Amino acid sequence: MSVLSDQLVTVAVLAYLVAMIGHAVEYALGNARVRVGTPARELVGAGVGASGDGGSGPEPAVAGATAAERTAVERTAAERTAAERTAARARAAGLGAVAVTVVAALLHLGALIARGVAADRMPWGNMYEFVLTVSFIGVAGWLVVLWKRPTLRRLGLFLTLVMMLLVATAELVLYTPVVPLVPALNSYWFIIHVATIVFSSGIFLLGVVPAAAYLMRAGYEQGRRSFPYLLAKRMPAAAALERLTFVLHAFSFPIFTFAVIAGAIWAEAAWGRPWGWDPKETWAFISWVVYAGYLHARATPSVRRNVATWLAVLGFLTVLMNLFGVNIFFEGLHSYGGLD
Repeated sequence: MSVLSDQLVTVAVLAYLVAMIGHAVEYALGNARVRVGTPARELVGAGVGASGDGGSGPEPAVAGATAAERTAVERTAAERTAAERTAARARAAGLGAVAVTVVAALLHLGALIARGVAADRMPWGNMYEFVLTVSFIGVAGWLVVLWKRPTLRRLGLFLTLVMMLLVATAELVLYTPVVPLVPALNSYWFIIHVATIVFSSGIFLLGVVPAAAYLMRAGYEQGRRSFPYLLAKRMPAAAALERLTFVLHAFSFPIFTFAVIAGAIWAEAAWGRPWGWDPKETWAFISWVVYAGYLHARATPSVRRNVATWLAVLGFLTVLMNLFGVNIFFEGLHSYGGLD
């Protein structure tokens, strides 16, 4: 089962890559428009008969037109047809990318299940397993959002890019063979605390994608055409991205709050104190403060939306620091990363 899990992770990374390419095709072609030329005024009513009723003769608007005017009309029709074909191909690429993302998510889930069966426990015992689970929650949340709001599909380009990078990093850098659970984690609080941390972190991961997209799109809508604002040319409207950012964070924050409280209760039972400023505890508190600051700023009319959104991005950077930086650079009671 461990080998099967590893193989499923590899195939999932490739599937996320294919999905990202599909989204990139839609992103590149999706804004095809018809440049309709302005035909000469003589085309309007050019085929009206001598009686003025225009009810006889083939194609009245073209029959009385000059050769140049007929050529302009034909060119416009050809451009319209080509644009329609391009738009259809873009839509097909986008829908195909969504289908491949669903397949990738199922492979991802299968890898987690196989890992859990191989370890005979929940697959959250080290950094490798934690990143796999958080990224799965992120992509599962994205599919739910996409089901509710299909108009946000172009955001899938950035979401699948993030998924591919995270899962590939877990496989290539963080991989740890299946080992028994650390004795300190053998508690029912392991499921309660870690499950809520994993779930809230996955939603925060999903939430940072529209947050970053909003900052770029808002700049583009304000007339900025430098990098990275040009990347937002074909993104959904800034207002929709900002609302999605808020909804995801407002949903995840109470779960994260409960996770921190559950961790303190577990620490009291395991170590005899609810809080000891361990590096993990400290950074979890920092993340909580930053996310609370984001929600407060978002609810304050005098605070600009882009300022509040920067706090959401900063909050996820603190989550990454807690996940990677603390496990790599610090030692403490939460040192279960599995890295040498």
